[in-house]
Amino acid sequence: MTRLILRSMDLDAFLTDKDTQYIARMDELYREALETSSLWEKAQGDQKDIHKEKLISQFAGIGEEMRTMLSGEKQIHVYSFETPQFIHGEVSRLVAKLRNRSTQDPEFVYYIQRAYELLFNLAFGGESHSKHHMIVRTPVDFPQSNYAVHKIPEIDSQTSDAVMCVMLRAALLPSMIVSKEIQEYSQTGHVTPFALFRISRDETKEERDMAYVLDLKKSYFDLDTLNGKDWFFADPMNATGGSLVTVVRFLLDQGIKPRSIKFFNVLSVMKGSLRIVRAIENAEIYTLWMDPALNSKAYILPGVGDAGDRINGKDSHEYPRNIIQLIADYGNRITSLYRSQVRAIEKTVLGI
Repeated sequence: MTRLILRSMDLDAFLTDKDTQYIARMDELYREALETSSLWEKAQGDQKDIHKEKLISQFAGIGEEMRTMLSGEKQIHVYSFETPQFIHGEVSRLVAKLRNRSTQDPEFVYYIQRAYELLFNLAFGGESHSKHHMIVRTPVDFPQSNYAVHKIPEIDSQTSDAVMCVMLRAALLPSMIVSKEIQEYSQTGHVTPFALFRISRDETKEERDMAYVLDLKKSYFDLDTLNGKDWFFADPMNATGGSLVTVVRFLLDQGIKPRSIKFFNVLSVMKGSLRIVRAIENAEIYTLWMDPALNSKAYILPGVGDAGDRINGKDSHEYPRNIIQLIADYGNRITSLYRSQVRAIEKTVLGI
């Protein structure tokens, strides 16, 4: 077997009747918001202000309904639903920058890095987590060597057995960022191993007919490294949930079982999130922002566009880059920052 295919209709079979009702309600509310945004775009004068206020009210209502719908879902963690109100403005501005069509690729990457720092803190930096002390020597050595003491979250018990499971290619840099965060918080400087999965979907198909293809010939992983470990997935967008479910179900079918599964997303859709937690028993989702709907091509609405292209640049259809070329194209600024992660990925791909 060189390819594994999962169809969108297989995912819908996991949803409950209530899930389906919630998803339909979000679709309805977003259609209404789209109508208002169209009117606002064309209006002038006082009418523009009227439509603007209505649009603001509609989005606020969408957010509150999603919060209510997901209040009982202990496996789905949305940043603005679980953190104090006074810090929500930072996240809202960050997501607004990611959405903006005028945000250029280098700036987009910068905000992706910031987003994952916030997501990491959501998962591992809460008040309930224990702390440990870090003593560091500073560059100041007059009149003698200077040291500082810092209290930081103790995460080793939750991350020392983690494997970064990368769903190529949009998830490559986010996975490196999460691995770097683990290394920086670790008391031993632990660098996670990597497992790389080439997963794609047929963009010519409608969402209802979508198929997810796992190409095993272009994937790099060691099953023994994954068995009994914490599987961490970091993908900027969680639209349908199909890619994650395809990879996880393949691994489970090989008799490989995780200790836990954590999925880190900058942007998620409720439909994809519900599919995942229904299909995968012990999966947890951490997302910075929840969007309400998908279009017929399974793109997130309002969304940010193709996050993979905005992070990595576009590949030509005839000559797609391999994993090593993709890392090289990140440039010295990125690869130097994540040099330990690059070495771990090279070891996985090259088998050295």
